[in-house]
Amino acid sequence: MPDDVLVEGLALVRAHPWWLARARLALKLMRSAGIEQPASLIDVGCGWGVNLSAFEAAGYRICGLDTSRQILDLIDQPGRSLIQADLTQPLPANHAQYEAGLMLDVLEHLDDDRGALRRVARLIRPGGMLIVSVPALPELFSEYDRMQGHRRRYTAESFRSIFEDSGFSVVDQHWWGAWMVPILKRMRRDAGGPAKSYSDYLRIPPWPVPLLMRGFYELEALPSIRKRLTVGTSLIAILARNQS
Repeated sequence: MPDDVLVEGLALVRAHPWWLARARLALKLMRSAGIEQPASLIDVGCGWGVNLSAFEAAGYRICGLDTSRQILDLIDQPGRSLIQADLTQPLPANHAQYEAGLMLDVLEHLDDDRGALRRVARLIRPGGMLIVSVPALPELFSEYDRMQGHRRRYTAESFRSIFEDSGFSVVDQHWWGAWMVPILKRMRRDAGGPAKSYSDYLRIPPWPVPLLMRGFYELEALPSIRKRLTVGTSLIAILARNQS
């Protein structure tokens, strides 16, 4: 994602119901996979640091990795571990390995999503877990995707296919954000008028809309984890790092 977009969205994203809900869901998924605090984790593509804050507060030892030096400087704080690295390039040979990792809404930004996964596999210990999420449903691709630097949105089939020869095996795959699908479809149909900035897309209507959004996400969390959703704005996979 371009640095100017990252910086523009920093304050809004940290309070946005979608990013906060995704962090809570990631915590639930990590615990359901048996990875408890104080396990060592890496957040690949940590961006605005929303996941870092959630997992630090829960007692995990988590390191953030991002390609943007500017955003890493903005989210830095005492005791926080951060790494600058580019997933389109080979990672340092002496990198650490972690018990588990997050790679949330990163792959859609990369031309070579499979190559990036193979590089990330080197950061996870054999037998360790990686939680990956991507935007779903190509028919929802919009100007908002383009503004964020998305190359694509995924189908369930195209998402699962990128894990072949990646160094990971798929443990589980499910949908998230079913309640948002009709809203995004309507927004795409109604697109037009003056050009919007990234902040315009992130702006949330006044209370009680944020409270309602949080409630909808909380209601969907368990059905998502139990694979009861058949559609959503996101696809999530739980991966296990292969032993060899």
